[in-house]
Amino acid sequence: MLRAVATDVDGTLTDRRRRINTAAVEAIRTLVDAGITVMLASGNTVCFMDSISKMIGTDGTIIGENGGVYRRGFSGPLQVVGDRQVCLEAFEILRDYFARKGVELEQYSAEYRFADVAFARNIDPAEAQAVIQVQGLDVRVLDTGFAIHLQPPGVSKGAAMRELAVEMGIPTSEILAIGDSENDIEMIEAAGVGVAVANATPATRMAADVVTSRPHGDGFVEAVKMHYSDLFSR
Repeated sequence: MLRAVATDVDGTLTDRRRRINTAAVEAIRTLVDAGITVMLASGNTVCFMDSISKMIGTDGTIIGENGGVYRRGFSGPLQVVGDRQVCLEAFEILRDYFARKGVELEQYSAEYRFADVAFARNIDPAEAQAVIQVQGLDVRVLDTGFAIHLQPPGVSKGAAMRELAVEMGIPTSEILAIGDSENDIEMIEAAGVGVAVANATPATRMAADVVTSRPHGDGFVEAVKMHYSDLFSR
């Protein structure tokens, strides 16, 4: 039995223009009303995650900053993972390096982030990773398709999901995970059933147990109806 769902937001519940799929919202509410915990997982900040959780109607269990922060329920303590300082050091190195090439790096929501650094996708992530490695910093460069993130070691949506599963008292084998990007791979692999929506990257599709026939929010709905058919046949 799948007792919880962990789902990415951008590209999984939303379309290319970041418009949320209303059918996906209704499906989440059906799950929640049936006692299924729905964890929203994203590279976004805690304040964004709180807002969308309230609007959709979940209990506030979230994974933010690609696993850098997580929390069980709105009233639970916020857990912050990793050392953001090393990410800030890496960002300064990248900012200086790319400034010499005439490229300015723009941070996203710096004042609202606890664990990682996010900035606009105007550089090559592979080049950025190489620059950081030369400096000897253990920082991961992650391109989510919406922003580039700098993450401390050991941070991922999958690691945060495993910690939440322990807090909830359920094995990860009883979690359905759904995503579309490479930052979802660890979460998809750690879950009992991992699903990639049809618009997912090739690497994410390879990691999944199931790939839906439909993209974005329609793919999310397809996945939950497939695995919770009894709830959606009433």
